[in-house]
Amino acid sequence: MHIKYIPHALARMEERGIPKELVEDTLKHPDKVIEGYLGRKVAQKNINGKVVRVIYEEDGENIVVVTAYITSKLKKYGGE
Repeated sequence: MHIKYIPHALARMEERGIPKELVEDTLKHPDKVIEGYLGRKVAQKNINGKVVRVIYEEDGENIVVVTAYITSKLKKYGGE
């Protein structure tokens, strides 16, 4: 799997202080993957009482990251 980032994703990750390593770990080892809007997927990983969410699209062998964020809304996003 090759991971690409659209400019929006890189900007939001920088604003939110989310390193690429965390995004890539979430994509490679998600706790769960759910269907998102417009055919996108959402990889989720629970870390330290929060949920890392990475929204992405699949393009052949590539994963294209659309955005990423961390939330404490465990119940809303099905965190354990």
